[in-house]
Amino acid sequence: MTALDEPLHLSHGAPLHNRITKAAMEELLAAPGQLPGDKLHTLYRRWAAGGAGLLITGHVMIDGRAVAQPADVVLEQDTPLEPFQRWAAAGKSAGGRIWMQINHPGRVVPKDLADTTWAPSAVSIDVGRVSSLYPRPQPMSAQEIAETVERFAVTARRAQEAGFDGVEIHAAHGYLLSQFLSPLVNQRDDRWGGSLRNRARLLLDVVRAVRERVGTDFAVGVKLNSADFQRGGFDSGDARDVIKMLADEGADLVELSGGSIESVATAGPGFTADGRTLAREAYFLELAKELVATSPLPLMLTGGIRRRAVAQHVIDSGFAMAGVATALAIDPTLPEQWLAGSDAQTHPGRSRLRSKTLAAGAVQAVTTRRLARLAAGKSSKTPYSPAVALLVEMLVRARRRRDYRKWRTAA
Repeated sequence: MTALDEPLHLSHGAPLHNRITKAAMEELLAAPGQLPGDKLHTLYRRWAAGGAGLLITGHVMIDGRAVAQPADVVLEQDTPLEPFQRWAAAGKSAGGRIWMQINHPGRVVPKDLADTTWAPSAVSIDVGRVSSLYPRPQPMSAQEIAETVERFAVTARRAQEAGFDGVEIHAAHGYLLSQFLSPLVNQRDDRWGGSLRNRARLLLDVVRAVRERVGTDFAVGVKLNSADFQRGGFDSGDARDVIKMLADEGADLVELSGGSIESVATAGPGFTADGRTLAREAYFLELAKELVATSPLPLMLTGGIRRRAVAQHVIDSGFAMAGVATALAIDPTLPEQWLAGSDAQTHPGRSRLRSKTLAAGAVQAVTTRRLARLAAGKSSKTPYSPAVALLVEMLVRARRRRDYRKWRTAA
């Protein structure tokens, strides 16, 4: 039986000191210029001291024209590197490793942040009453696809230059690479559409380009949905086959999660669009366990892990890493406690809002408020209910939107 404190050696890059990962959360803490500033540096020093073997950052955008939220960090060819060097140093300050998650949101860009959004096909986002917040996307041309592959490679190389130990390519949760994988969103009839091999082509090209740019001393992970939880969407059989394709391109680790903006499975039980009920802990474990037996790559499971016993159960089920997210927004010291044998746990709140979309947003808003407090050097305890936290987040977002638009105009 593999213990939580056992190191993990991947095919490329530095070994991980234990089996607990701080999984990516959207921190929404970018400093002016879409850069990592003192708040992110403070937050990651706290997580580093908490004992996780690996920290994966919230998603960093590869293209400043396309951000999911106005306070997302952006890393492009000409971005100043010094703030990212300080970020990497903060994440490694206690001896662990830090990977940068890199992403393109595709069609998941609100109207107030961009006039044009990209997607594999002109399929609009369907999230009920708030669907109008997102524009109908423009199908990507071959030139735009090639440019996107290059941007992923550039951002990965710059992360390496800044001192990060690896990158995680985000191909889950309904963002661009996930959109290409989805038969519901990808309705193309060219070399990027139709068969699973064609729908996976963009992801595989990105992984190949990143590996060529960063060499063999740098880890390359991929975040992949075990399922989209939408009828007719990307499913566990597709995930099984894509994992095998990723192994051929030099990927080191696949993190399994689930859901998208149209089926917010990461919010926990009761949120899937296809009617499936998720467990209250380790949401995706039962579905993802099917992939362990066939995977040629180490797998990490993320979603709903809040207790040491659950993290150990994930490892005992054959996963190489247990990814912990929201629980570390409540108590950043959990990994250290678990490794010492403590049964410390957290109890995230839930929203009573009737709209599933608003309820998921409210739960996320509480987490974002907790992260802001931790980044300010305070405790994570927030005085806000989920509904009030959502309102506060909307007010904060309005200010950050003005800053982002000002930055884009100057750029």
